[in-house]
Amino acid sequence: MTTPDNAHEFERELDLDAAQRTDHHHGRHRDDAEAVDRSAHVAAAEGALVRVDDAIAGYLPGVNILNGCDLYAQEGELVGIIGPNGAGKSTLLKALFGLVKIKEGTVTLRGETITNMRADQLVKRGIGFVPQSNNVFPSLTIEENLQMGAYQAPGSFTERFDFVAGLFPTLADRRKQRAGSLSGGERQMVAMGRALMMNPSVLLLDEPSAGLSPVLTDEVFVRVKDINATGVTVIMVEQNARRCLQICDRGYVLDQGRNAYTGTGRQLATDPKVIELYLGTLAKA
Repeated sequence: MTTPDNAHEFERELDLDAAQRTDHHHGRHRDDAEAVDRSAHVAAAEGALVRVDDAIAGYLPGVNILNGCDLYAQEGELVGIIGPNGAGKSTLLKALFGLVKIKEGTVTLRGETITNMRADQLVKRGIGFVPQSNNVFPSLTIEENLQMGAYQAPGSFTERFDFVAGLFPTLADRRKQRAGSLSGGERQMVAMGRALMMNPSVLLLDEPSAGLSPVLTDEVFVRVKDINATGVTVIMVEQNARRCLQICDRGYVLDQGRNAYTGTGRQLATDPKVIELYLGTLAKA
């Protein structure tokens, strides 16, 4: 069942899935004879803080958006996920956070299986999630939004508010202002700050620069780096592919629900095939 927040993406990815089913040259599924070599992922993901293994997931029975997707993040890494519209990038984050059902495959955190665990349980275990849109409570003040972030641990509010204020000083200065009156970039800061209130070890960001001006986009990426520098592992889906690859330690290129390419941010940004197939298009997206 879709919600208003994910309905638009669901429609895009449903269209993509239909195209895959009619174009066997481009689509690759579990019943294909072609085997997928996952050995490099399995070896590199050993001991990872969080990992996704061979995930198949979708919004409806029989409709898969992820078709055997792998991902891992070591402690303290900043991992970027790029790819064309409808590739399954946001679906991967939502599946990791328990918002989209994983039909096959596993998700683990510190070696513990968390596949399809409820979002509130994942927050308790140290995973924070910032959705792309509708990510603040507009009628509440900045301070009240951050209080909602600490809902499961209200006794930690003062300590965590001070931590967030150190990253986003403007939020502390304007703590009594309603979030609905803020600019898009300021709302994004509130959303990230709220996700940090439970002291997560992993922060999932779904297109944090979406809809922002170039100046505010740069500021958001600086803030993401600042968050990562505090020791928080960040996994970020981003449509601004070149900028994402500039700041991430490693990146994944998703296409049709599978890993098309992976490497360091620098490797992907300079890979001729990635540039030809993805970066030229994504830079204009």
